[in-house]
Amino acid sequence: MTVDVATDPVDWRLAGRVAGRVAGTHPLAESYHRELLASTAPGIIAEVAPMVTEETGLVTPEHPEVVTVGRREWAERAAGTFTALMAPQTEQLAGRMGDGAATIVALETGALLGVMARRVLGQYELVLPTGDEADTVVFVAPNVFALERSHQFRPSEFRTWLALHEATHRAQFLGVPWLREHFLSLVTGLVGARTADPNRWSRAADRLTDAIAGSRPLVDEGGLFSLFATEEQQAQVDKIQALMCLLEGHGHVVMDRIGERILTTQDRMSRLLKARRMDPRTAAFFRLTGMEMKMRQYELGEQFVNRVTEVAGWDALDAAWSGPDALPTLPEISDADSWLARVA
Repeated sequence: MTVDVATDPVDWRLAGRVAGRVAGTHPLAESYHRELLASTAPGIIAEVAPMVTEETGLVTPEHPEVVTVGRREWAERAAGTFTALMAPQTEQLAGRMGDGAATIVALETGALLGVMARRVLGQYELVLPTGDEADTVVFVAPNVFALERSHQFRPSEFRTWLALHEATHRAQFLGVPWLREHFLSLVTGLVGARTADPNRWSRAADRLTDAIAGSRPLVDEGGLFSLFATEEQQAQVDKIQALMCLLEGHGHVVMDRIGERILTTQDRMSRLLKARRMDPRTAAFFRLTGMEMKMRQYELGEQFVNRVTEVAGWDALDAAWSGPDALPTLPEISDADSWLARVA
């Protein structure tokens, strides 16, 4: 996807700069530790990839690009993704969005990316909707170092464990031929459908009123966006969230299953990382932005995968990769038995 940054009303470069400042740095970010991680990470990915293939049955080509970045670099890469992802919407708003509104969007997006940049450990980038076909695994070095030091993880084991997760995502998107295009069609379809809706404010007010009357949270798991989404858009959001629950849950279960066999500190790492995702100090922010669902995707997806495995065996998960219609819906993520009944 080619984006004309000069005509885009939102300054995504500004968002990237703000994100970098919010993200901050780490004492080891530019030390020899980063060089060591950069030199060893490709070998770790190469080592765990066959294990993931054996565990999942999903075959991947060899030798992905493996990149080690800092927080600012990750945020700038993410801001570049927003440039491509939001292009359909910002093109529609060009001429309607004043400089002040466009600046606010850039600042708020940058602040959000900056917070995320402090938490992301690794990422598989082929899934990003930028139009690029780069087969890239990214490690965010400062965050890896911070967790290793604060929890006294063994670096060799922790990095292997992270590599298992990203290698599983790579197996999902390269080993299931239709999955990436399906995911991108959901995401770009959702963003492209968002136009200037004159009823969005009244719709948000009605939803807030209903939430108060029903003693429900004012902002649900969809974040602020869910307040303004039409019913059609909300259905699209549900499909994306259900797919991400499956992928994140599957990735976490795979890394745990393999980790239990090859890593002596597997249980401790898994327990502490789950506690990190449920940190109450950031719960309000995550709920407001919609990132709370991202945190819960691991938990809900893991419960779904474990239930399917308990009832029908590990190989029963292969049904999910047979086609888009076989993917679990959001209600089925919380009721794996109903998904099994449908696909069987």
